[in-house]
Amino acid sequence: MATQAGRVLSSLTLRGRCVVAAAAALLLVGAFLGERPLVQLAVFVLALPLLSALAVARQRFRLSTRRTVTPARVPRGESADVVLEVANTDTRTGGLWVLTEQLPTDLGVAPRFVVERLAPGARTALRYRVHGTRRGRHVLGPLRLRLVDPFGLVERSATSPDSAPLLVVPRVRPLGAGGPAGGQGGGGEGSRRSIAVHGEDDVSTREYRHGDDLRKVHWRATARTGELMVRLEERPWRAQATLLLDTRARAHLVAPRHRPGDHVADHPGPAGDDAPPADSFEWLVEAAASFGTELARRGAVLRAVTDGGELVPPSGRGRLGADDLLDRLAGIGPSRAPGLGVGIEHLARAAGDGPVVCLLGAVGPDDVVDLIRSRSGPTTDLAVLLDIESWVEPGGGRGRRGVSPAARGVLATQREETATLLRAAGWRVAVARADLDVAEVWAALGAAAPTPAEPVAAP
Repeated sequence: MATQAGRVLSSLTLRGRCVVAAAAALLLVGAFLGERPLVQLAVFVLALPLLSALAVARQRFRLSTRRTVTPARVPRGESADVVLEVANTDTRTGGLWVLTEQLPTDLGVAPRFVVERLAPGARTALRYRVHGTRRGRHVLGPLRLRLVDPFGLVERSATSPDSAPLLVVPRVRPLGAGGPAGGQGGGGEGSRRSIAVHGEDDVSTREYRHGDDLRKVHWRATARTGELMVRLEERPWRAQATLLLDTRARAHLVAPRHRPGDHVADHPGPAGDDAPPADSFEWLVEAAASFGTELARRGAVLRAVTDGGELVPPSGRGRLGADDLLDRLAGIGPSRAPGLGVGIEHLARAAGDGPVVCLLGAVGPDDVVDLIRSRSGPTTDLAVLLDIESWVEPGGGRGRRGVSPAARGVLATQREETATLLRAAGWRVAVARADLDVAEVWAALGAAAPTPAEPVAAP
């Protein structure tokens, strides 16, 4: 008997608990005053939740659910429509069902529906929308069913086992016709634009670096400049292009997760962007998605490497298609790697003679020395250095500690020294800030390489 009473109390709703508390108070008052009608009324009120619990416990239900997500793969910041079909597979008419769809907090508030007296074999379609505010692999469901008595005093819960996936991939920003791969053609068989060629000449030159092939020495340019110069021959982008992503947590200021309803300050970003990246890490992932998609569109055999290893397609080998790249980037997160050593080793094996595009967080000259040594050759490579402190307002914001002026000065000095070192090694360097769009940084990489005293921030 005590067990049954405990079950009844545990199944009471807030309204039911209030009714029981009021009935108990009424019973005490009636007993104290000796008013029999009050005691009878209190007993009747106390019996009402028990009768409701028995009625709910006798209800039997069998239902099936099916979800249709359109589209099942959305860029960050966009929405998907979900149709949830609920069918009553029992031989009896259903009661009052309160259905709640379980959703990750990154997709919004869990929707709630009320279905009353669904006939045997009948089905109903329930529609809602989710908003992909954070990239990743999300699960819609399972569906939680609550049986409620007509008075709303007692409820009984059950959960269906089924669910549906939703993939939120990084946004792919339009880069325009410019950029380091040239602005003409779509990368077909006749497209032979080179990342190393400045302008329309078939051959350009640069200073000799240790490890260069002496057969590439351009004697006419050497005689003209007085320094040993080597030829930069035209290389087709479709041969191969490799991305290197610096995903180390220590190289970024990652924004914390927020629950729905929390007040969050607007993220800094370029004008006109309704959903700018929340931090430098998200900007890096979005830039990798945009750059990689553009290179694949122009015919490049695409490969991608992080500080933890190479990103490979589902088959485990072969080139990365644009969709494969987005799928892999959807689930990537900050790593605990202390340095770029593992990534540089994989980059040396994967890139070969093709150009590389390095997306780097907070790095210093010591972090890129091995990277420069691994890339000795005629190809001009690209590097994007992220100004991570530009994503955080002075004094703190969005739940993160602020960056002190002294720390900002140290980060800026390291970034300038790294850019100078990379440019001296023949790299093209651009600096990415929170107020710059991915397309602006891409265009800056395609511009003529500046002198070391001119940090590139925008075209």
